Amino acid sequence: MNASTPLIAFDNSYARDLPGTYVLQSPDPAPAPRLLRLNSALAVELGLDATAIAPHAADWFSGTKVPQGALPLAQAYAGHQFGGFSPQLGDGRALLLGEVIDRQGNRRDIALKGAGPTPFSRNGDGRAAIGPVLREYLMGEAMHALGVPTTRALAAVATGAPVYREDVLQGAVLTRVAASHLRVGTFQFFAARGDMARVRALADYTIARHDPDLAGQADRYLALFDRVIARQVQLIAQWMGLGFIHGVMNTDNMTLSGETIDYGPCAFMEGYAPGTVFSSIDHSGRYAYANQPLILGWNLARLAEALLPLFDDDSDKAVDLANARLTAIAGQYAVAWTGVMRQKLGLAGADAGDQALAEGLLTAMAGQGADWTLTFRRLATAVDGDDSRLAPLFADATGLRAWLPQWRARLADDAATRLLAANPAVIPRNHLVEAALDAAQQGDLAPFEAMLAAVTNPFADTAGREVYSLPAPAGLAPHVTYCGT
Repeated sequence: MNASTPLIAFDNSYARDLPGTYVLQSPDPAPAPRLLRLNSALAVELGLDATAIAPHAADWFSGTKVPQGALPLAQAYAGHQFGGFSPQLGDGRALLLGEVIDRQGNRRDIALKGAGPTPFSRNGDGRAAIGPVLREYLMGEAMHALGVPTTRALAAVATGAPVYREDVLQGAVLTRVAASHLRVGTFQFFAARGDMARVRALADYTIARHDPDLAGQADRYLALFDRVIARQVQLIAQWMGLGFIHGVMNTDNMTLSGETIDYGPCAFMEGYAPGTVFSSIDHSGRYAYANQPLILGWNLARLAEALLPLFDDDSDKAVDLANARLTAIAGQYAVAWTGVMRQKLGLAGADAGDQALAEGLLTAMAGQGADWTLTFRRLATAVDGDDSRLAPLFADATGLRAWLPQWRARLADDAATRLLAANPAVIPRNHLVEAALDAAQQGDLAPFEAMLAAVTNPFADTAGREVYSLPAPAGLAPHVTYCGT
């Protein structure tokens, strides 16, 4: 490689194509940057030379030095947070460095989280701590391994600076990679100000980036809305199939790309309970497990409001067009969820009764303390009539045993193989995540590395890692998560 050739070939299309939607902002240098982890596999996927980047990673990915070609900026966005509209949020502790074109020809954002305050910080310090940074790294890689569209971490770097929360914590910066950081809240920011020229520019940019086949179509904005609906419907169905609870489904955390973004107060449900909430600030249960499909529709309605003038010049017709799509979301979600559950149940083909069959298992699980992940995984052991490993997961297996014959009548010939391929043995168990993060904050990264290895190979039954497959021991306090990065 020529000495003048940058190691990261940044482009800056967001800055170039969307003036007025961001503020240029340099990151704060870290006093003692130390690389905690470089995601070499992701680096390769992005078309980067991980070996060549490694000597620079601590400086570049802490904000201490800006890589050649990067143009750090803080993006503007608004958002409904727990139902209340905040007209100005924006990147309070994130900076988009720029974009790269990966090995598949896709444009990917590279951004820093925790590299200091921005004009959108709203009196915050713009920092992040080691624990939340490593949580986001771990959760993103786990979701990727589970086949869920997600942002991912390219690097985690300790800054050597203190971060002041309830306690004094060690600072860190996460380098986040995303298909884009375009959010529902991005459009809301400009729609709330009546700046439809920028709303249109954002929509055109989104089409060019995520749905280029729509460019030039007369109804391209409606078609874009249809695509976003389809992506988000499938995403939330996947979350529900895994028992994943995002915890903060505000409109600024819903992407137009259909990727999961922001792993703050998130967690995986263990014992099945539809009302499960992990977030310390979700006092009403707005973002409980069972409410996520409802919030999907609510958030998409807010996007429709922002895009409405682009749908049709006649405002009444625009409302009708939007409402027709919003009304259809529940049905689209039911189809997507049933598709996810068909795979999780190892069913043969498709049958009109499959949604009811899946719901029948949930009815049998409700109130029984049945672990979500283990129940579906152990269905593979019950295919041939032996429920001796499955039934003990239930406090009372009467409902389960009444359901099993209906299920067995619908099974594919290779159901056991399908079940093991669709249902993970390992998820990021909440108590183990917390233990790994606590150790990391004390300087011991070994538990984090071991857990990362387990969750990135989630469908394998590997001897010696059984601890990663089991629920939390009885008697632990209820798991609570916090907004951290």
